Amino acid sequence: MLDKEGFNLWTESYDEDVELSEETGTYPFAGYSHVLGRVYSLLHACVKPGGNILDIGFGTGTLTKQLYDEGFTIFGMDFSDKMVEKAKAKMPGAVLLQHDFAEGLPEVLSGVSFDCILSTYAIHHLSDTQKVTFIRELLERLSETGKLLIGDVAFSTVKDLERCRASNREGWDEEEFYPVLERLRPYFSAIEFEKISFCSGVFLFSKESKE
Repeated sequence: MLDKEGFNLWTESYDEDVELSEETGTYPFAGYSHVLGRVYSLLHACVKPGGNILDIGFGTGTLTKQLYDEGFTIFGMDFSDKMVEKAKAKMPGAVLLQHDFAEGLPEVLSGVSFDCILSTYAIHHLSDTQKVTFIRELLERLSETGKLLIGDVAFSTVKDLERCRASNREGWDEEEFYPVLERLRPYFSAIEFEKISFCSGVFLFSKESKE
């Protein structure tokens, strides 16, 4: 798994690496643009411009910049200070923080409620146990009708994940933990999953009602 310095070094070639993988339809970024597009459309279905958006692991800000230009109030965090620097140049009015989300949300965001929280191609850096804990924290920070959207290398079943691993043994990253609907469903009742490509998909979480 890349450390902070590794992410900083990857910043310059990140977009090019994604584009190459997507164009060739190969793991891990096959369907990347469609994932971002689906997250974008789902967000617009539940939040009006001006609403509070939190983007976790925003990278170079491809999706976030579009939302920023449309008038959404943008908060975001990323592990790489170089990626934060690039994103701040694109979105000077956004609240963008260098932070390791493996440690949860930063204190500076305490008290802020979000109409939508999104994360694309980032949450796989958390173990399955960490994902459950973090998603629960995020759901607590949503407004009453808020949504959590996660787009990533993702699968409906463990069998689908294992099939993808077997087909991509040379390039498979054993230190990344891709979200699987079958593994998450026991912990979250208000979860939906839409498959985008053989190795990607979008999760939608709603704020769960308290009995």
